[in-house]
Amino acid sequence: MRKLDGEFRFALEKSMPVLFGYVTLGLGYGLYMHNLGFSFWYPTLMALTIYGGSVEFVIANMLVQHFNPLNVLLITLVVGFRQSFYALSMLKQYQHAGWRKWLLIFGLTDETFVINHYTKVPQEMSQVKVNTWITILDWGYWVLGAFLGGFLGSALQLQVKGLDFVMTALFIVLALDQFLQEESHVSSVSGVVITIISLLTVGKTYFLVVTLLLLVAEYYYLTKRRAKEDD
Repeated sequence: MRKLDGEFRFALEKSMPVLFGYVTLGLGYGLYMHNLGFSFWYPTLMALTIYGGSVEFVIANMLVQHFNPLNVLLITLVVGFRQSFYALSMLKQYQHAGWRKWLLIFGLTDETFVINHYTKVPQEMSQVKVNTWITILDWGYWVLGAFLGGFLGSALQLQVKGLDFVMTALFIVLALDQFLQEESHVSSVSGVVITIISLLTVGKTYFLVVTLLLLVAEYYYLTKRRAKEDD
């Protein structure tokens, strides 16, 4: 029991930065869902089951429009496509996880991947148990934030004007930060160009799906080309 407690405390310490980020962003997500007219249990349930970060914001907006299941499916697959690369990177580390493997796969977000992949676990502790605790804690942080946002919005009848713009601004800031850190801006510039062309070509109903599929194809091509250059 003491060993398990030590692993839990170690995981809690390593996941602390995620706590503040996920609860804050989850709070915004819960309030956003409330502003769209949903009860507090909607963002809570979506956080528990989808656990997709940006995907949940996209789906929340799509739920108040004409619902297109195929559109939602394609967007979810493409937006979450990057996580397949995380999974490939963690195959060796998770291969002896047993039944925990399914939980570890489900909870493999950007932040959880970084912590589990780069954290050096002390030899006296179990790597699998530490990774599992980190995954569960990060998941819990996100669910807690979503619940608090939805609950407080419903209980206090908060209607935060312009919250949808705040969410858009958040993604713009993240995109600009990524742009500034890039050595090459080919992907960023081509992403903007592809988005504009798709919007003009197929219209606003399907442009997002077309854009995401084209970006995945571009990413695959660039990755293959870089691999050949390295060889």
